[in-house]
Amino acid sequence: MSSVSSTHPTSTPYTLYGGELSLYTGKARSYLRYKGLDFEEKPATRQVYKEFIVPRVGAAIVPVLQTPQDEVVQDTTDIIDFLEARHPEPPVYPGGPLQRLVALMLEFYGDEWLVIPAMHYRWSVVDQQYDFIMREFGAMSDPDASEEEQIRLGEKLCAPFRGSISALGVTAETIPGIERAYADTLADLDAHFAQYDFLLGSRPSIGDFGLIGPLYAHLGRDPVPRALMERTAPNVYAWVQRMNAPKPRSGEFLADDRVPDTLLPILATMCREHLPDAVDVVTHNAQWLAANPGGSLPRVLGFHPFTTGGATGTRFINSYSQWMFQRCLDHYAGLEGEDRQRADTLLTSVGGLQALRTPIGHRLRRQPGQLELVES
Repeated sequence: MSSVSSTHPTSTPYTLYGGELSLYTGKARSYLRYKGLDFEEKPATRQVYKEFIVPRVGAAIVPVLQTPQDEVVQDTTDIIDFLEARHPEPPVYPGGPLQRLVALMLEFYGDEWLVIPAMHYRWSVVDQQYDFIMREFGAMSDPDASEEEQIRLGEKLCAPFRGSISALGVTAETIPGIERAYADTLADLDAHFAQYDFLLGSRPSIGDFGLIGPLYAHLGRDPVPRALMERTAPNVYAWVQRMNAPKPRSGEFLADDRVPDTLLPILATMCREHLPDAVDVVTHNAQWLAANPGGSLPRVLGFHPFTTGGATGTRFINSYSQWMFQRCLDHYAGLEGEDRQRADTLLTSVGGLQALRTPIGHRLRRQPGQLELVES
């Protein structure tokens, strides 16, 4: 994998460095539990960041996976793909081409778009859940500190996050739309999980793992959004519990590559709100790379307009999101014959056909040990 580094052997099982409050740690943790892998989770304390994560990864970021052979993998999608290669059964990527496309799309949606309501419901209403949030951040950084010390430490650590939500597009003007769109998504997911344990049957797919990050660590755990989920979408809340305590290696995907009709409204929302942002990112990335041949693509390329829940605002152009979008595009591009026809029919019904035909003139890959993307 592009993000693996190794030095010397160690006798420990898999180690996951992160925290309960971390969106992407929730994705990796749920996967490790479902696969029944022997792992230990350790909090990303100040000392861990200083002595392990930053030296080995090159950035202060979680989650990070350390293998028994002392290999280090960062980025949840890389972690899952790395582990799938080592522990392929049962696969979390559906074998059916249409199910796999849907699973990849919903992973992308969870990873890159549901972070908007996740961050809104953590930071826009932080005063209503202040002690919980500050204590959580302080406890991850210094588990041995007193509760009062953890809250004070949390206040210091949280400042960058509280100040960053406007870059995601969370403003007074867009918040009503963000809340409307999230309410609709909750309702659509609730209707689906009333009939199915997971997105595509009785086994979680890569799409489920993409969704669990925001729907657990922020939206299913922080007091204000958790209460909202429990009250308005109890089937989603029950799915969150299943994802966090799965029966290892159990379940099956639906037979005959079937995609439930209950997923179509969720995919339609994604295609209407998220995919225009993703397509525009591809355009801006290509323009920057053409103007800066050989340059390392910045993580942020300015701002562009977006719409959610009927509200329009501006948000940062996240160059990284193309790397995730390419996973969907590559799978769709590889479909032929009847598989392509079935995909086109589904995508047409949810408004995503044109977006999935987006040409990629400049392919991107993750640079080893770093978050930056470079031309491939």
